[in-house]
Amino acid sequence: MASIPSVGTLIYLLLGGVVAGILSSAASFASLASYPLLLSVGVAPVYANVTNDAALIWNSLGSVFASGRELHGHWRQVWTYGFFTVIGSVMGCILLLAFPGKVFEKVVPFFILIAGAMILISGKHQPDLTHQKPQWLKVMYIFLLVIVGGYAGYFGAASGIVILVLLTYLTDEDFLVANAIKNAVCGFTNLVALIIYSFTSKIYWWDAFPMAIGMFIGGYLGPIILRYIPAKLMRWVIALLTLIQAVIFFREAYL
Repeated sequence: MASIPSVGTLIYLLLGGVVAGILSSAASFASLASYPLLLSVGVAPVYANVTNDAALIWNSLGSVFASGRELHGHWRQVWTYGFFTVIGSVMGCILLLAFPGKVFEKVVPFFILIAGAMILISGKHQPDLTHQKPQWLKVMYIFLLVIVGGYAGYFGAASGIVILVLLTYLTDEDFLVANAIKNAVCGFTNLVALIIYSFTSKIYWWDAFPMAIGMFIGGYLGPIILRYIPAKLMRWVIALLTLIQAVIFFREAYL
């Protein structure tokens, strides 16, 4: 059983969780903040990823509570898209448990870099309500949801960004509504990952608890803050931060 962290560490994780929660609900950036947060207190990479899932559940709950007006009338979409991402999440969890931690560390920088590019791509798509999408295109987007669900189960950092991009094409909703649907869908994928990892891996619960409280607070504040910040500015800030993170993790894994 892991030792109980010091009071200072608990406060550090709590405050870091608040920041991660705001970043997640506003721009799907939680794991890119909370994952290195866990590494900084001495949790090994694979276990940091698993412990992170335990805290992310509460971030999703906070986001959903704060997004009532955006989610009104859209719960059917949440359940539908959540179902497909959960299928992928299960496969991603199996992959994480099957491959060594060193393999995980070496692929993380590329996951982060791709995620940063995706947030910029999502800003270039404009909803088109005048044309019905071809059925094959919808099927392709659903298939990609399964794939990104696998990525979410395997690592998760910025997976919400990719889900958000796909939702902007699947739903043609505005940014705030698509983001709210994304937060709920990510909650399902994280919940499934947590259940699997609870029985198959090691979760540092004493590190997860303060982060979970912070993420719930940050998850609640994020959608409220986002209503007052231009979406384009948010995308560029997050893209810049993901690039910095990718460089840091690449250096640690390869240099």
